[in-house]
Amino acid sequence: MIERSPATVLTATWNACNMLRWYLVHTKPSREALAQDNLERQGFEVYFPRLRQCVQWRKQSKERVTALFPRYLFLQLDEGRQSLRPVHSTIGVATVVRFGFQYTAVPEAVIRQLQLRADPDTGLHQLSSAPMLVCGAKVRVSAGAFDGLEGIFQRPAGADRVVVLLSLLGRDTSVHVPAKYIQPSLGA
Repeated sequence: MIERSPATVLTATWNACNMLRWYLVHTKPSREALAQDNLERQGFEVYFPRLRQCVQWRKQSKERVTALFPRYLFLQLDEGRQSLRPVHSTIGVATVVRFGFQYTAVPEAVIRQLQLRADPDTGLHQLSSAPMLVCGAKVRVSAGAFDGLEGIFQRPAGADRVVVLLSLLGRDTSVHVPAKYIQPSLGA
């Protein structure tokens, strides 16, 4: 029989009672930030992944911050110390996601990967706006000064721009264009 010291038993008991788990919280529409504030006031750790997004509005491009997963937050619960019961009555929260009678636990690795993919300075995520194109693919410019022209995709040029070979005034010219203006040509 293996003997265990009282300190080992106490540590094992403490770890079993104080398990940190992440849960998925469904919020009321457009109330993710309100729910986050209220949950944090109650002592819960909350992760609210947000997205920096460029949107076209009245022919102008504006940057705005939105939820990466609209109406969802991640909540870390210390199961030995905290209960999910107060979460249900928190302002901004609709419910805690569950399947049947079992609350949905989100693996720690998923949260860690989301946090690693966010910008380290701002904490915001950014989705790639450029369609996956191969060098030499025919493309069409859908907005801007070259709207309606067709050309040949050459290469990406930074996070949100690409280089396209366009035929301008009888010459082939490499032009830098915002990636969001490029679409694969239907005639490709």
